[in-house]
Amino acid sequence: MNEAHRTEAHPTQAHWYEAHLRSLSIDPARHLLYSYSAAVHGFAAVLHPEQLPLLRRHPAVLNVHPDPLLPLHTTRSPHFLGLSPWPPTPSSRRHSLDPAAASAGATDVVIGVLDTGVWPESPSFDDAGLPEVPSRWRGACEAGVDFPSSLCNRKLVGARSFNRGYRAAAGGRDDDKPREEYASPRDRDGHGTHTASTAAGASVTNASLLGYASGVARGMAPGARVAVYKVCWTNGCYGSDILAGIDKAIEDGVDVLSLSLGGGSAPFSRDPVAVGAFSAVQRGIFVACSAGNSGPSRSSLTNTAPWITTVGAGTLDRDFPATVQLGNGERYAGLSLCSRAGLEDQMVPIVYGKGVQVGSNSSKFCMPGTLDHEQVKGKVVFCDRGINARVEKGQVVKEAGGVGMILANAAVNGEELVADSHLLPTVAVGAKSGDLIRDYVRTSSNPTAMLSFRGTVLGVQPSPVVAAFSSRGPNTVVPQLLKPDLIGPGVNILAAWSGSVGPTGLANDERRSAFNIMSGKLDLHFWFSSIFAQCSAFLVQYSLGYRFEVLCSCVLSHI
Repeated sequence: MNEAHRTEAHPTQAHWYEAHLRSLSIDPARHLLYSYSAAVHGFAAVLHPEQLPLLRRHPAVLNVHPDPLLPLHTTRSPHFLGLSPWPPTPSSRRHSLDPAAASAGATDVVIGVLDTGVWPESPSFDDAGLPEVPSRWRGACEAGVDFPSSLCNRKLVGARSFNRGYRAAAGGRDDDKPREEYASPRDRDGHGTHTASTAAGASVTNASLLGYASGVARGMAPGARVAVYKVCWTNGCYGSDILAGIDKAIEDGVDVLSLSLGGGSAPFSRDPVAVGAFSAVQRGIFVACSAGNSGPSRSSLTNTAPWITTVGAGTLDRDFPATVQLGNGERYAGLSLCSRAGLEDQMVPIVYGKGVQVGSNSSKFCMPGTLDHEQVKGKVVFCDRGINARVEKGQVVKEAGGVGMILANAAVNGEELVADSHLLPTVAVGAKSGDLIRDYVRTSSNPTAMLSFRGTVLGVQPSPVVAAFSSRGPNTVVPQLLKPDLIGPGVNILAAWSGSVGPTGLANDERRSAFNIMSGKLDLHFWFSSIFAQCSAFLVQYSLGYRFEVLCSCVLSHI
């Protein structure tokens, strides 16, 4: 909306937007979703197609566009990046940029995380040792379903939820409860909790996922505060909700914004993340967004605006090795987060493509309902990666009676392996090993295999390496603008998890863990932009008074 057209008759923007809708015979009480004031001059409303021409022709209206649906995009990460321990030791204080700031641990910095919410009971959000919340903070802890306002503290300083866009798209109104969701800042999905704790989680000893990656878990800026804005729901994140979250985060007074979401390559004026981030940056807020997980395809980037720091995903020096030994004596290295005993004591028959429908390729991908129980029961199943989720393949094999799974990369995935905590013993292998194992199963009269697991290994080299799934350039919106700006740890990251779901996120996964290991690609979820956003929190603390452009230039030229 063009503010030049607002008169004294409309003292507030919200009043002006409501009057504007009424002038077009549109009832604001029924159709208006949000009135924005900080992120953009405008509003979100539910309109009929025949009402759009009237709206577009009005001289005060600058732009009208549909509400887009965008998808969602460690213990080892701080050590790997060379960050100081928390609480700071005398040695770390001595070698920090600013001893006083290092001692404070950036406690005056508030990091706003726009995601699926938060599981506030996680030990990663314990506020022990933190001073009082900065007096300049204007945020709030909104009460909702299973989320009393008392759950916020000196670490989790704010929590809000925005779902009017989601509800409207589902055909409901404001009093409709999103299905399979908490109508509150509470996180059912796990993604938001993982991202927020990666951002500024407190130090937690003996953290692990069912024994893997055991150690002291902490965020990148463990002394910083976290404000959570739940804008993503069951089927994704609507632009109207994202803008509402950014709008309120700006008003609340965050210092850093972290968004691990986004999709497509729309012009900046039609991209809610780009529009909201522009207003945030104008107010001195550092904005970091994930690049996307559609790599290695060319020009697969998201969040490419020049005022956004776009972060790709790289590996750590930590691995979870496993081995597949075949009946012919050949051994193949892989990756696993198996939380149960392996299949190391004896050779087990291995099968591939044993489906209920002869000749169907669906069984080779272990799609739901495709495996023949009689041919799979008591055996290891070889599954091709692709089409359905990796963890769903394990569920399909288990339900068909299989006792283990070998999951082989496709050619596009190459040799990069992503760890998943499957429902049964599983080893993930690269494309080359997968081809050899597949040939063995097809040509052997009695193919067998053993699966063994070696736990957690550190010091893996080379690292970091750009993840295969990390989206690549060039930038299709502005080809002259190089993106992403940098990479950060984004593969197999341990961080806090929701108590509402198991490590796989599957409905029948009854396991519960306070922590989970996730990578940049899980049903289009992104995890890695929060890493860099938290590093920038330190720089915001050290560089008070610097303009955003100076700070951004300093960061990108010294990493």
